[in-house]
Amino acid sequence: MSSTNANASQASTIATEKVVGMVVRKTVRVDVPQAHAFSVFTEHFGAWWPLATHKLGKQDAVTAIIEPKRGGRWFERSADGTECDWGRVQVWEPPHRLVLTWEVSVDWQPDSTIQTEVEVMFVADGPDRTIVHLEHRKLEDYGEQAVMMRSIFDSEGGYSGILQRFANAAISAELGQEVACPSDHK
Repeated sequence: MSSTNANASQASTIATEKVVGMVVRKTVRVDVPQAHAFSVFTEHFGAWWPLATHKLGKQDAVTAIIEPKRGGRWFERSADGTECDWGRVQVWEPPHRLVLTWEVSVDWQPDSTIQTEVEVMFVADGPDRTIVHLEHRKLEDYGEQAVMMRSIFDSEGGYSGILQRFANAAISAELGQEVACPSDHK
């Protein structure tokens, strides 16, 4: 192999290594019991998720649902009943852990060939406090767009704002109340 070919091969290996193992990690502390935090996150997902700005379907979404079982769907539903899949439940361990596939393309369209993972862990920090750890991993599945997607997920309009919105809903007495996302006011 010539020196030029060896350098070109090494350069492409280095570029590939940069996107392997890409993750976004976020943590939020919520002053509610662990089981309540898990319940709000899963059973009331559609009440706190910012559907006005974070949806996939062509119609306005009225709710988003995580089916409470391994193999269950993670999807949005519009007012006319149209459903748009986001992914699947891989691990269902209430009230401790949830792992979902995120099967969405860089164009924000459902794409079952992309299967990044979102793991959410609910760790009791006393009887009335929970630390919620979110990790979105396998972002390298986005190929050349992995760095861009990571920056989107890692932004205030991504998981930072979304987890704050969840935390606000978890401590709110009225789950149906509109909960502002910090990015909604920019």
